[in-house]
Amino acid sequence: MPPADPLATFRATLPASLVTLVRDVRATGGRALLVGGSVRDGLLGRPLKDFDLEVFGLPLPALQAVLERHGAVHAVGEAFTVLKLSGLAGVEGAVDVALPRRDSKTGPGHRGFAVTGDPSMTPAEAARRRDFTINAMSLDAETGELLDPTGGRDDLERRLLRAVDAATFGDDPLRALRAVQMAARYDLAVDPATAELCRRMPVVELPAERVWGEIEKLLLQALRPSIGFALLDAWGLLPAVAPELLLLKVTPQEPEWHPEGDVWVHTLQVLDQAAPLREGLDKPRALAVMLGALCHDLGKPATTRFADGRIRSPGHEEAGIAPTRTLLDRWKVFTLGGFDLRAQVEALVAHHLKPGQLYKDRERIGDGAVRRLARRCEPELLERVARADCLGREPGRFAPDAMDWFRDKVRALEVERSAPAPLLQGRDLLDLGLAPGPAVGRLLAALYERQLDGELHSADEARQAARALLASGGGEAGA
Repeated sequence: MPPADPLATFRATLPASLVTLVRDVRATGGRALLVGGSVRDGLLGRPLKDFDLEVFGLPLPALQAVLERHGAVHAVGEAFTVLKLSGLAGVEGAVDVALPRRDSKTGPGHRGFAVTGDPSMTPAEAARRRDFTINAMSLDAETGELLDPTGGRDDLERRLLRAVDAATFGDDPLRALRAVQMAARYDLAVDPATAELCRRMPVVELPAERVWGEIEKLLLQALRPSIGFALLDAWGLLPAVAPELLLLKVTPQEPEWHPEGDVWVHTLQVLDQAAPLREGLDKPRALAVMLGALCHDLGKPATTRFADGRIRSPGHEEAGIAPTRTLLDRWKVFTLGGFDLRAQVEALVAHHLKPGQLYKDRERIGDGAVRRLARRCEPELLERVARADCLGREPGRFAPDAMDWFRDKVRALEVERSAPAPLLQGRDLLDLGLAPGPAVGRLLAALYERQLDGELHSADEARQAARALLASGGGEAGA
């Protein structure tokens, strides 16, 4: 049986409501084409979440009137209007619908463009403004015709990332970073001429939020993020994007423990090991794991020395906090969805060796050490970063036994996300007759320490312990 045609398979998966919309646009005198990433991903057989339509032959008011027959329409964009259509059956979220656009270079950098919609453009003309050939394809969802004026399908089959137009590609320096993350996400080789264009891009002109937007895609969507960071290095873009990583390339490691090479090589391997460990995490926590993997050894350049015949980096965990903070500052990474991403990443860097240390001392330490660690960072995330660190060395040489033990321990103690909540609050101590004041805080702290050590298991036990401390004068003394 001959292999299925990816285009036919892709078209068969399109929601019927989307095809109906395309027909309605045609009946009104226009032509709606599915464009961009949805076509690329559809040909690759990847699941589709977002659909983008480009509509030719209709002015914006007429287009909006058509869309309003199919769902709720919301116009967005200051320089260029995009109509977001919600409510199509079988489509999650909104479909982005826009006119073909003309770009006019008005100044330097990523924002130096004047963008206008022009429904009189042809699909071939509209494709010329796109960045890469694999993003310049469009599909008529009604007829099944693939419009591919730049050879994107052939490039996709060859696993090649190639600029559409060398004359205009360099106008937007963000495209260099898009090349980085797309090469890593789709495991593509970069066309040499396109790579040379990327090398010359003034990415230093880009605002931090746009840089982070591409780095975020690289960290969250690439199966091998190392490809992207290696390209940043090869193209000389690291000094502008992440100078904190540069010293990793000249920092050696002890061959017995790191036969793979220097800290840069190790970090890239750790990133690739961390990628599958994103599974099952929400976006903020997945980013915390990936950023923790990227930054975990940033303290080694400042602490590495040759002593007693070995290369050592004592205290590199704590020393890594400052350069991690600097890099997160550069990318303006703070909170995400109410999750303190910045604080979590710093904590993962500071404690990434703890699972291994606790494992070594497991016969001597109590569960309290694990519960106290859960007050500093999320153990579930720490285990994943530590596992990636362990596996990001010579394949198969270092078994992650410590991480297996740590994972099982935090699950058994139910502290995967955080330390246990205190059994008592201040009002509970006031009910026992303790007067408001500093003694309340001291007694709560003493009770919580005993709780972390596993001595107290319920609120009743904690109240009994509080009464005993108060009777002995320990509450006032802060025992």
